[in-house]
Amino acid sequence: MFGPKAKDNEDLRGLLNAGHRRGAVAGRCVVRGKVVETEELPAYCAVALAGLDDLPDTLQTRSVVVRMRRRAPGEVIEPWRYRINAPDGHKLGDLLRDWAGSTGPLLADVWPDMPTEVQDRDADVWEALLAVADLAGGEWPVRARVAAVTAVTDVRGRTQSLGVTLLRDLRAVFAAAGTDKLPTETILDRLTALDESPWADLRGKELDARGLARRLSKYDVRPRALRVGEHVFKGYAADDLADPWNRYLPSEDSVTSVTGLPADHPGADSNSVGNGVTDVTDARTLTFADALATTDAAYACCQLCGDLFAGPPDEPLCEPCRAELARSA
Repeated sequence: MFGPKAKDNEDLRGLLNAGHRRGAVAGRCVVRGKVVETEELPAYCAVALAGLDDLPDTLQTRSVVVRMRRRAPGEVIEPWRYRINAPDGHKLGDLLRDWAGSTGPLLADVWPDMPTEVQDRDADVWEALLAVADLAGGEWPVRARVAAVTAVTDVRGRTQSLGVTLLRDLRAVFAAAGTDKLPTETILDRLTALDESPWADLRGKELDARGLARRLSKYDVRPRALRVGEHVFKGYAADDLADPWNRYLPSEDSVTSVTGLPADHPGADSNSVGNGVTDVTDARTLTFADALATTDAAYACCQLCGDLFAGPPDEPLCEPCRAELARSA
């Protein structure tokens, strides 16, 4: 399911895609002798996948993505041993099952408040998790929404299509030029000069005028004759790009709600997030620690395990990590 060979497993991917919603089925054709029949398989199921590289887009947009990194030499964690820890895991599972059975009816008609950055399919993915967090109360409504915004914006930043990347870079080129009209040649020169963009090497070739026009035609943007003073040239105008910029790119002065909680929400009291709204400029680069730093909450992010805990914002370690370091010292 991961990497360049994902396309060879379309049947499995279709089954996983269909399993995103309760009651969903996955259809397939079955050949029995000379007869071709269709059958529908129940597909709804919670699935955990782990692998290298990224998931296909259709699966990634249906997932809560947790990025993993190799543990650094100085990072201390408690070892997991099945014979030692499995009994505790089973006890926890039993508690969760009992809790879910007793609280399930309470969640049937709940519609949790969503952060503005979590929309459409992302909202479908996170809805149940935020509803459970609201029911748990305490710090969990805030903690869950910070995690949702961070995870969603991180995935969007990593999976940006080539077309959206072009729109982003064109906006930067026009902003740097300080004009609303540019010749095609000037645009190409400045695009290929961008250090972290792909336009200087698209399968071994630089982006040319034909390729630029073809890629922008998908957004109903085409080159035309333009005039600046006495100079007439063929190029592009910022006015023609304004609509796709508005539709596909976040506003440069965008503000997003990290928590998405109204002021009267139980999780938005004075001990959590003040009025429930946190301003974060450029949410695409939001990190967990950044989100916490922009709130008035009495929480800190542990620099060792990354967990949120109640305490002064400048406190570097949570209590379990301090105790673990003390034991190992």
